[in-house]
Amino acid sequence: MTERVVVYDTTLRDGAQTQGVAFGPADKLAIAAALDRLGVDYIEGGWPGANPTDDAFFAQPPELKHARLAAFGMTRRQGRSAANDPGLSAVVNAKAHTATLVAKTWDYHVETALNVTLDENLAMIADSISLARERVGEAMLDAEHFFDGYKANPTFALECLRAAVDAGAAWLVLCDTNGGTLPAEIERVVDAVKTALPEAAIGIHCHNDAETAVAGSLAAVRAGARQVQGTLNGLGERCGNANLLSVMANLILKMGFEAGKGAEGLVHLTRTARMLDERLNRPTSRNAAYVGESAFAHKGGLHVSAVARDPRTYEHVPPESVGNVRQVVVSDQSGRANLLARFAEIGLDIAPDHPRVAGLVEAVKAREHDGFAYDGADASFELLARRTLYGVPEFFQLDGFRVLVEQRSRERQSAETLSEATIKVFVGGRRLMTVAEGNGPVDALAGALREALLQVYAPLEDMRLVDYKVRILTPEAGTAAVTRVMIESADASGRRWSTVGVSANVLDASYEALHDAITYKLLRDGARAAA
Repeated sequence: MTERVVVYDTTLRDGAQTQGVAFGPADKLAIAAALDRLGVDYIEGGWPGANPTDDAFFAQPPELKHARLAAFGMTRRQGRSAANDPGLSAVVNAKAHTATLVAKTWDYHVETALNVTLDENLAMIADSISLARERVGEAMLDAEHFFDGYKANPTFALECLRAAVDAGAAWLVLCDTNGGTLPAEIERVVDAVKTALPEAAIGIHCHNDAETAVAGSLAAVRAGARQVQGTLNGLGERCGNANLLSVMANLILKMGFEAGKGAEGLVHLTRTARMLDERLNRPTSRNAAYVGESAFAHKGGLHVSAVARDPRTYEHVPPESVGNVRQVVVSDQSGRANLLARFAEIGLDIAPDHPRVAGLVEAVKAREHDGFAYDGADASFELLARRTLYGVPEFFQLDGFRVLVEQRSRERQSAETLSEATIKVFVGGRRLMTVAEGNGPVDALAGALREALLQVYAPLEDMRLVDYKVRILTPEAGTAAVTRVMIESADASGRRWSTVGVSANVLDASYEALHDAITYKLLRDGARAAA
């Protein structure tokens, strides 16, 4: 029987510690949904009580179909009982399936950073794990700096683990917190822990400071660890964490373990990687293993002819197995399989040999060459597909819009900037014109368009914009640069969808994304185009 490795994602906490990364509430919900679709077993939502964003996330946690939600925190402080520690209470009272508690396991840190005795540290671990298990149902120990602690004092490091096991910890997660332990040593230490605590379930959490986090994670699995922690695209402080996407692919395709949803989940690997980067407003590394644009790219000469004869010559796995595509400069074969998989996800039942599929493949390629990104804009992709294959009702037509930005001086030389938009649209033969003010030109434009269309389409009443991102695609062009706008919308049903627009004019790009967002909402709600 194939053994299973549990996959635990820490992107929403560890990833948020990346320099230059700040997840908003909408980002966290979208990333959680993508992780759930990918098939991870646990999603660590953050640290309740640590910041308003994490508090909001746990106050209304996402509905997950596969994954369990984990709340992260620390063991009780010295001098407090577990039940009366405010920080611990926030974790065990969060709306989560699991509590993951970090504790010191290096005697040096216990005595110098915490300034407590080794015995008190053991009691803090036991009391906290016991309370978490009682209140939440499942508790995990995050053994901070375990490998450094084991090298310095293996007896005490193991006593920390024993205290957690005796208190009911479901998992003991060994952390290479400074990322400096090499794979061979990780394997040796994990093996020693398994020998000392054969009844314990062991996990691994590697940082990437020595560029060995993925290798270290796999070495730990080889030694007996059956939970692996990491982040999407290796996000994390300093040099990042183990890239969970690479770990999952290697576990399933290389090592023969069951993980996540298996091969079914891996087809979402590339899409998930690129979705995250789109939300962070940055390009995906072209050379990223498995998911990069160049991961299966072949350019000229002997490589192309060899790939044509047998792709296995230069491809260690089939690109479609991880949701990527082969790119051959002289004969581009990419696209069709990925589109068919996306069709199934959005409920488009179409034969693989449908004559319009080839045209859609080319349309997607052409638009992505122009700057469109559909990995992070599912609604725009669905509309493009439906327009190409079947057609989409034209609910309204733009006649024109105008946006004014006025800065008004106020007392003490301060200024107030006001935005006002006027829009004219045709709806069922009627010409409608509305004016709206907003918090910036795009907000004003969205308000004016919504006000005009509400006169005809009542379903738009509960629609709202929840996120807006602009990315400069041609920075060398200065103020004439081409921009990509990504808009995320939501409605009262809890449905969220993302759309994209591209133009040298940011307002044109914004209108394009708004047009798609409204059209998608009306289409999904079964609205009929006004006659």
